[in-house]
Amino acid sequence: MSTITSANSAFSLAVTNLYPTPQAIQGYAADDAFSADAVDVAEIVMGVDGHMSGGFVFNPTNLRVAIMPDSPSLEFFENWMTAQRTAREVYYCNGSISIPSIARKYSLMNGILRSGYNIVNAKRVLEHVIYTIAFERCIGERSAGGTTA
Repeated sequence: MSTITSANSAFSLAVTNLYPTPQAIQGYAADDAFSADAVDVAEIVMGVDGHMSGGFVFNPTNLRVAIMPDSPSLEFFENWMTAQRTAREVYYCNGSISIPSIARKYSLMNGILRSGYNIVNAKRVLEHVIYTIAFERCIGERSAGGTTA
């Protein structure tokens, strides 16, 4: 019987000119570790005569990463955000995600930190902090181990 756990996933990012060695992202939020939006791969228009036309388009993959406020990776994202603001430039990243339970790995290429929070939200307890990275490419492939029944 296969499993669909995300508890054994591994996520790492390297940020050019800031963290050139890949950093293991740790302390994800339990219910929302990381997730991506659907990517539009076609632009579609309808003519006045009711006929549809379309064409292929490239679009980035927006990946949301939810980090717990006590995660050692919070400083990684805060430093990245501060560096971009200070330099008034974007810092590109590359990364990888491994999900052994389903034998999948994802290569993340040419990412830009698109958004994030400047402060943790304080409620009854501190909430997780969400950062969004837009990747030029996200390529999934089969990896060793796991099952894909």
